[in-house]
Amino acid sequence: MGLLDFLLFPFYVALFYLIFKSRRSRYNNPLLSYYHNIGFWIKIFGALAFTVFNSYISRGDSLLLYYTEGANIYKLILKDADNIKWLFLPGEVFDETLLRNTANRGYFRSENNFMVTRITAFASFFTLGKYLLTNLFFSMAAFSGLWRLYRFFYQLYPHLYKQIAIAFLFLPTVVFWSSGILKDSVCISSLGWLTYALYESFYQKKNLILNLFIIAAAGYMLWVLKAYILVSYVPFFFLFLFLKNISLIKSGFVKAAIFVGILLVSVIMFSQIKNKLIEALGEYAVDGLANTMQNKSNAYLIREATSSFSLGVDMSDGISAGKLALIAPAAIVATFFRPFLWESRNVSTLLSSFESLFIMYYTLMIIFKTGLSHFVKTIFGNPVVLYCILFSLLFAVFVGATTQNFGSLVRYKIPCMPFFVMALFLIQDAYGVKKESLLKNKQA
Repeated sequence: MGLLDFLLFPFYVALFYLIFKSRRSRYNNPLLSYYHNIGFWIKIFGALAFTVFNSYISRGDSLLLYYTEGANIYKLILKDADNIKWLFLPGEVFDETLLRNTANRGYFRSENNFMVTRITAFASFFTLGKYLLTNLFFSMAAFSGLWRLYRFFYQLYPHLYKQIAIAFLFLPTVVFWSSGILKDSVCISSLGWLTYALYESFYQKKNLILNLFIIAAAGYMLWVLKAYILVSYVPFFFLFLFLKNISLIKSGFVKAAIFVGILLVSVIMFSQIKNKLIEALGEYAVDGLANTMQNKSNAYLIREATSSFSLGVDMSDGISAGKLALIAPAAIVATFFRPFLWESRNVSTLLSSFESLFIMYYTLMIIFKTGLSHFVKTIFGNPVVLYCILFSLLFAVFVGATTQNFGSLVRYKIPCMPFFVMALFLIQDAYGVKKESLLKNKQA
């Protein structure tokens, strides 16, 4: 990263500001305009912080793999237009003699790695191949998806505009790790667009052609990059749509039965992914998880041994449904509430540990304040809370069970964190409404 990055940065910020300002001008609601503007500037500073962190504090895949090889492909195309084919061919056929860094050999055999590199190469035509500016592009893409999630929940609960902003626009871990060249930025963007398009298509029945295209594009991107997000998210979002459309279902038993059924379907889907599309999943296929974990674990012993952790179950012979059930509680705790303060060994995990500590405190506060009975009843009685909680928990199990390093965990968990926090806000709100109702009845 050079001086030119910083000199051009204000001009690109101004360009994005004008683009998003034109979008804000369509809002008649001043609250939406206000939080859109605040969210935009937070992501701008997020891109700047992410770039400094990866350039001068802790270099990782963003700089050494995705940017290095993406900018390299961009330069190869400038030298020879025939090289534009690499933007369209699968990564497994990429000529590795063209790699900028020979240490990156083998990474493109996983299409999820090459997809991020491909996007980086494409973005480089607009950013002149500059790292800071390309991070800005990824950050703005992520912001567009996070804003879609804000709009979706705002439609449902407009009186919770502050809480929704905290959950989707202000969470430090989500802001930071979706502000640069990473799979996480593209995934959170795709998740937001997918959610909004599904809701508009299947509930509001609006803009069907456009939304079906968005669903296909966002779904494909998630499938290529991190298929387990789709597996753990889509079933529960359709459960929400189902319950919202069929409001006649009042029985808690029926809702519980549907919950168990969809949970089982999701676990079965996750277990059978390898048998269906092993090529699409790459390292996340079930039988490959143990090998992947072992390979990553070996790497962490060399590079990040102090950040490694264990859930206490031997995964060397593979991951079965029984093992997932056994380690589920520990995996959920690891995803939502770890690293603990005493487990942090570097800047990124230390900041995450403070956030995790606050979320743990807030979770326990809500449970004790509302009571466990009300807490559980609200989950099963509110379709939105149900879908947020089930997605968060299942995703937390998958991520917590397959990640042995806090440095990776703080990134991998960001898709589920906003939904978990939002569920807590909704449970607290439901309790407040209940108390207010009881108070009015007493006064009457």
